[in-house]
Amino acid sequence: MKKIISVLLTVLMILPLALPASAQKINPEESKSQIPVIRILGDGEPMYDAEGNRLFHIRSMFNESGEETEEEKGDNAELYASVINVLMPFLIDGLLNDEWDAYYENLQKEIGELTGDAKLDCNGNPVEGTGISETRQKFMDYASTHNKKGSKGYYGLYDYHFWYDWRLDPLESADKLHTYIQAVKKVTKCNKVAINASCIGTIVTTAYVKKYGVSDIQGIGYTGSLANGAEILSESISGKFDTNSAAINRILMDSAYLGIFNFGDFINTTIDMVLATGVIDFLEKDIRDNLYNKLVYGVTSALALSTFYTYPSYWAAVSAEDYEDALVHVFGENYADPDHEYAGLIKKIENYNVEVRQQFPEIIKSISAGGANFAAIAKYGFQILPICKSYDAVSDQFVSVKRASFGATTSTIYEPLEESYILSRQQLGFGKYISPDKQIDASTCIYPDYTWFVKNSSHSEYTDYEKKLLYDVSTADRQLTVEDFPWSQFMVYDYDTDTMVAMTEENCNTEQWQADEEVDNQSNFFKVLTNFIKKLLNWFKQLFSFFQK
Repeated sequence: MKKIISVLLTVLMILPLALPASAQKINPEESKSQIPVIRILGDGEPMYDAEGNRLFHIRSMFNESGEETEEEKGDNAELYASVINVLMPFLIDGLLNDEWDAYYENLQKEIGELTGDAKLDCNGNPVEGTGISETRQKFMDYASTHNKKGSKGYYGLYDYHFWYDWRLDPLESADKLHTYIQAVKKVTKCNKVAINASCIGTIVTTAYVKKYGVSDIQGIGYTGSLANGAEILSESISGKFDTNSAAINRILMDSAYLGIFNFGDFINTTIDMVLATGVIDFLEKDIRDNLYNKLVYGVTSALALSTFYTYPSYWAAVSAEDYEDALVHVFGENYADPDHEYAGLIKKIENYNVEVRQQFPEIIKSISAGGANFAAIAKYGFQILPICKSYDAVSDQFVSVKRASFGATTSTIYEPLEESYILSRQQLGFGKYISPDKQIDASTCIYPDYTWFVKNSSHSEYTDYEKKLLYDVSTADRQLTVEDFPWSQFMVYDYDTDTMVAMTEENCNTEQWQADEEVDNQSNFFKVLTNFIKKLLNWFKQLFSFFQK
């Protein structure tokens, strides 16, 4: 955790409901299907080395409890040394003397020590012995040889999981999924299975549909899908960064609400104070114009292949619009050279591009055309992680509603859809697809009647209501639509009471922040100055407390 702080500091340099009481709780296991359901999750599953040690994950950079572990207490010498190793070359060599090599070298060393065996090689292959845990593998081995319907008389949501090394080429994972599906079909004596997928699991499922079709599938349910691209990965891999202090503030407010990304009072207060100065917005143009190639572009391209850009799965989340830029940004103008050091990895990335990305709409449409049920859930109400230019997108923190819903037309977080647009859609008979908060038009989705939207549900949280909906649609004997559920197409979730209700104009304002573009642009200098003084005083208070500890 100590070295992580220095990386976070570097990132900061780069980044310039009240619901009706009648709502009912549910249990996803209340649904009883005669068809086995295979769950496919995303990159939240930890990977391990051959000795059973947990590999580095980006989530390791955040202390969710906000409390120091015993290891983190005590001597801070390693922390200070790590910070100095990164900050000094950045400040002295880079900013003052315009010499960046020492900064790149030291930063690469610090991050390299964090990632270790988690990164893949130049061919997109993992270090031997790394992958899913032995426990997960045993679970799958047992499940593939035992009919888990048993005395229950039905298949539950958690009977069959497909765990996989989510770092790898999704087309390779699709082959393993096919093998698992055949084993489950054989042991259960069922002609078909259902798939419920989330996050990167939707990418693997899409790759599976491309290679094997849906003849073995009763239905597919997606939630928090990255299969149509995800801004948080797509724009960062392609070097399309932007900085906005208000967006960073909003993500901190969301994270506090959700109980994640808690850095502790002193670090949070420091970030808050820096944002209050407006310095990030003031420097934004200067960074973009003068330091971009040396700092943002140089750092990300230099370090990319020491970290997460070696994962073909993350490349699969790059949008069609960003794809070519991403190849050049990470691999250079000569990325197509057959003698390129990373030719093996690039081949896998390009193969997915041709086989899946370029055919994406047709693949998704083939699910229904092939006779399988389909459901998609897009979640929103949270600030997208503000390291990319789409910081004003309606999103679930990681992916926009537009992409997760496969085509919904959306507003920004600042303004609802224009009244003239809404009126035109109503006149065409599409008024029922406009969300009560006027941020979404579902009529432009690939499947307007099979797509649901949940506000106040973040990317990393999958509620029982979402699980039940996907379970019911994917296992049904017919295609269910938004008309078949009590919540309507647009829903609101309440974390505190664990309830879900239909969205109305009265309950749709769930955000933890007020998005105001004029305020975000910090047009009122007096308010900015007053706010900064308050933050500065609070920072000194937290600084004193930090040194006491």
